[in-house]
Amino acid sequence: MIEAPTARRLLLGTALRRYRENQGFILEDAARVLECDRSKISRIETGQRGIRPKELRELLTEYGVGEHEQNTLAAIAQTGGRGARWRRDGDTIPGPYREYLALEQAASDIYIYDPQHIPDLLQTPEYAQANMASDPPFQPDAELVLTRQQDLGSQRPRLTALIGEAALRQANDDPGVMRNQLRALAAAGERIVIQVLPATYGLPSSGPATILRFTETPGLGAVYLPGLSGGICLVSQQDVASYITAFEHLRAAALPPAASAHLIGEIARG
Repeated sequence: MIEAPTARRLLLGTALRRYRENQGFILEDAARVLECDRSKISRIETGQRGIRPKELRELLTEYGVGEHEQNTLAAIAQTGGRGARWRRDGDTIPGPYREYLALEQAASDIYIYDPQHIPDLLQTPEYAQANMASDPPFQPDAELVLTRQQDLGSQRPRLTALIGEAALRQANDDPGVMRNQLRALAAAGERIVIQVLPATYGLPSSGPATILRFTETPGLGAVYLPGLSGGICLVSQQDVASYITAFEHLRAAALPPAASAHLIGEIARG
């Protein structure tokens, strides 16, 4: 049985095809660069097979792609390899979620919408532990959440989170856990923007979603939708554009960051 292309392979293949076509090259031109047959280039561009880092660099250089864009695509291709700590969990993490984790580490911008929960990248360890025990769909364990937060802290992507007011007011077996979580949100760092969708706003019926963007490569992005078996990871430009439009619509209806921080502080104080 032929394996379905992974999200990262599809993303890289789409980018390579676009760069090639922008240069007016045909498949045979790219094949000459790698000294291979055209079918290999076609399989790479359709996500049916991967590409080695050296080959990726050779093609991108031939296509006239700048160093920053090359670095972003190389990170997408390589992230999640031997050096990624979350890989130690191997097959216990569903495939679509593994793909999302790899892309997350290469992203420059992360947009999160969650109407019912605090997004995992903003959770305190205590909240993550309580949340994991209470609510499948697939929930990453608290240690994995902390590892991702540490990794992203060093990479410093920009993170924008839209959180439903219901998520801030949910009951917890230990009120102190929720209070500390809210205080952590109110004190979020400079590259984190938090906006609250007030309870008076009619939230859409759709569940949470995370959008990843890669600033150095315009048009490239991914959308992760969590689910019972690990969710799905979408990478088509049309899907990404649709979710960005929906996110911006919700963002316009949310409280501004300062008003959101004020509301979070009020809820934390009881």
